[in-house]
Amino acid sequence: MDFRTACEETKTGICLLQDGNQEPFKVRLHLAKDILMIQEQDVICVSGEPFYSGERTVTIRRQTVGGFGLSIKVQVLRNAGEEVTLTVSFLKRAPAFLKLPLNEDCACAPSDQSSGTSSPLCDSGLHLNYHPNNTDTLSCSSWPTSPGLRWEKRWCDLRLIPLLHSRFSQYLPGSDLCRQNAFQVIAVDGVCSGIIQCLSAEDCIDWLQAIASNISNLTKHNIKKINRNFPVNQQIVYMGWTEEREQDSLQDRMYTPKFLALRGSSLYKFMAPPVTTWDWTRAEKTFSVYEIMCKIFKDSDLLDRRKHCFGVQSESGEDLYFSVELESDLALWEKAFQTATFLEVERIQCKTYACVLESHLMGLTIDFSTGFVCFDAATKAVLWRYKFSQLKGSSDDGKSKIKFLFQNPDNKQIEAKELEFSNLFAVLHCIHSFFAAKVACLDPLYVGSQATASAAPTTSGTGKLKYTT
Repeated sequence: MDFRTACEETKTGICLLQDGNQEPFKVRLHLAKDILMIQEQDVICVSGEPFYSGERTVTIRRQTVGGFGLSIKVQVLRNAGEEVTLTVSFLKRAPAFLKLPLNEDCACAPSDQSSGTSSPLCDSGLHLNYHPNNTDTLSCSSWPTSPGLRWEKRWCDLRLIPLLHSRFSQYLPGSDLCRQNAFQVIAVDGVCSGIIQCLSAEDCIDWLQAIASNISNLTKHNIKKINRNFPVNQQIVYMGWTEEREQDSLQDRMYTPKFLALRGSSLYKFMAPPVTTWDWTRAEKTFSVYEIMCKIFKDSDLLDRRKHCFGVQSESGEDLYFSVELESDLALWEKAFQTATFLEVERIQCKTYACVLESHLMGLTIDFSTGFVCFDAATKAVLWRYKFSQLKGSSDDGKSKIKFLFQNPDNKQIEAKELEFSNLFAVLHCIHSFFAAKVACLDPLYVGSQATASAAPTTSGTGKLKYTT
């Protein structure tokens, strides 16, 4: 199923990166169809052999102010005397932490990928925490020249984040506190991008939407590959990351990442994406897709500061609460639930539940073609039957009893039928699913459309079904 029609994004831009406890620094993001590249600007030798490429010996003396002028964490250096002899070698590519502003007499040509500013290149290899009083530090002019030597500033890969099954979030981990114009991307193997700080809210949204589009396209292609190994009745409709709100509000961590998948007759909830066929048997929980209810929450229904949330009420009445990052993700999940429900109802055609009527064991069949049929469990004799169009309303006690209001086709009178079930919520949700699928069958545009949603039954907070026509 094609749930996102946007093309794959390719995008490049400058952001700040907060990685651990260090100060934010400028990076370049490059988004390809299957990977997010985080790059830092560095200086590399692009032609000729850099001078002093081999090892050499340097003697430095401790200064009254600034010590050796080095901040290398080695305990031996701290305990050394007034003079230390070091064996050093020149690096073809100077790491970012070795850079200092370039002396005027050392010319380096910027590449077409650079900003065009002077290159913070080499002085002596002893320029860590350079101190002006350290007379042992040499300038570029002190080094022998090398014909044809050319240096360029270039963007070099700092971190690569594969996008398949990766997730991203604007929120502080486990909380409902949203970062301002910032987000992080986490690969399926746990590798994190660090906190990416955008220049504006608009820029942040653009990046999130582009990343989300590429992740969705990769997921779609992956679903097609996986479905080749599954029969028609076990096809994956949609899957992706959400964050589930913990029901125990006393815990420090309010939200936990969960991977949801709509496949065949079930909704699967995983701690991590399923990779092998065996992984599908190891889901944290599974739910029958036509016996659950998905609800998109309005802003007034949200439980905290997180936006874009939806709920799933299980067949046992358990309420699950999920958060996604973008409004477009919310629309994708809503459409996916509608599609998965329609396909499963169309496949099974009918569902029968045991019930009790006046102390007698009965059966209620919800049939996609004929409607409702109530029969005696022992004799199989039919007590009554009604079409879907004849159901004008219903109510329940939130525990076990449902009262149906049917319209008699002959005299147009409303006839009440009350049945008792041991699995109330499963029955309510199943009826809702069959009604929604019936509407979708009559009007294919219903799937993914809100315009005709009022023609299907809805549920109140207590699980009661209400029907409008």
